[in-house]
Amino acid sequence: MSFAAGGSTSTGSGTGRSTKKPRWSGSASTVSYTQAQVQALTPIRDNVEQLASSQPDLRDAFLCHAWDDRQGAAKELHDLLEARGVRVWFSEKDLGLGVPMMRAIDKGLVNSRVGIVLVTPAMLRRLPAEGVADKELSALLRRERLIPIVHETTYEELEKVSLLLASRAGLNTADESMTDVAIKIAELVKV
Repeated sequence: MSFAAGGSTSTGSGTGRSTKKPRWSGSASTVSYTQAQVQALTPIRDNVEQLASSQPDLRDAFLCHAWDDRQGAAKELHDLLEARGVRVWFSEKDLGLGVPMMRAIDKGLVNSRVGIVLVTPAMLRRLPAEGVADKELSALLRRERLIPIVHETTYEELEKVSLLLASRAGLNTADESMTDVAIKIAELVKV
């Protein structure tokens, strides 16, 4: 299991690193968390709980991804989250024909408790072009409710494109499955 913050990566899962059960993870949970994960995710969980009580109609998560990933990794993550009862704003299902794209995205961002950024090689190629994903990322970086998911790339590669995003703690599919990542996000955002 990997968690990175500030560009440094720590690895657990069988390496003797201590794990801790966060207060939002049920006793039947199949995933374990490192101390660093619990520490980094606790403020996000606090925001989720506050928003759930003050704005119960918000979606659980907004999924920011590169266009090239919409039928691959982004769809996989979306489907895994929805299978766990997470209400996800996902462009592939939430952008209707004839709907102004940027306005729909803006509404999706405003009406979600957390933002998930799926960092893939495609995302790293897209961000410098300052397209839609870059605009979504800019909006998400303003909030303390952002969870980067590094998939098929590294935090070192991310640092070359976005130091701000690389400085955020996140999950990494190099060290745990996309299914385990989805379980952790579902546990974090479900109230």
